[in-house]
Amino acid sequence: MQPQPQPPQPYDAAADRPPVTVDRREGPYGEVVLRRRGGGEQGSEAVFEIIANGCFLMDTSDGRSERLLVRAALDALPAGRPAPALLIGGLGVGFSLVEAAAEPRWGRIAVVEREAAVIDWHRNGPLAAVSAEALADPRTEIIHTDLIAHLRTGGSGAPTYDALCLDIDNGPDWTVTEDNGGLYSPAGLAACAARLTPGGVLAVWSAQPSAAFEESLRNAGFTQVRTDEIAVARGVPDVVHLAVRGA
Repeated sequence: MQPQPQPPQPYDAAADRPPVTVDRREGPYGEVVLRRRGGGEQGSEAVFEIIANGCFLMDTSDGRSERLLVRAALDALPAGRPAPALLIGGLGVGFSLVEAAAEPRWGRIAVVEREAAVIDWHRNGPLAAVSAEALADPRTEIIHTDLIAHLRTGGSGAPTYDALCLDIDNGPDWTVTEDNGGLYSPAGLAACAARLTPGGVLAVWSAQPSAAFEESLRNAGFTQVRTDEIAVARGVPDVVHLAVRGA
């Protein structure tokens, strides 16, 4: 059987236009920019991008890997754990938070985001279209601070979590902000373990697999270390590194 010809698709000139800068902020960690692509006359949906210090971080075009970050962490928790507490490191474009808020099994959902601009874009800007319902969820708390500082402070009275889902950069082998490298260091992983309950799950998003980071997780005392891959349109797959804190 011969394949049937497909009808021509209407040309959307807006999709070929350069991205439009919606907002640009200078903060303590450098420049952060929100850009819009598409959203033209033929009904194409606008895609929003977050750019930090000139480097692309993420956009609203897909979100599969950001959602898997949360879903895989929940699946890796011991069965029957009631209302597990979740910490999401990095609000980003909001997909991880939306995934968490859509799941009634989660208890407290804390989101740590250091960029005031990103929080504003969700509360009062274009990204509210993604996250407004999740932000209004009574389980959700937005914490405006640096993730690494948050993990390392608080002492014995600091809150603990059943899962840490961290997506603050492009991964352990490719950091946009130099200070973020501390998250993947032995001290950073020790801070993560200290904030996890026994049997708690650490999930770390990365733009590419890292065998060296898997080894770092094992050296830090984590068990059941694995890497889940998510295919992308071009290039190496996005991944989620998963590990469990021992009892």
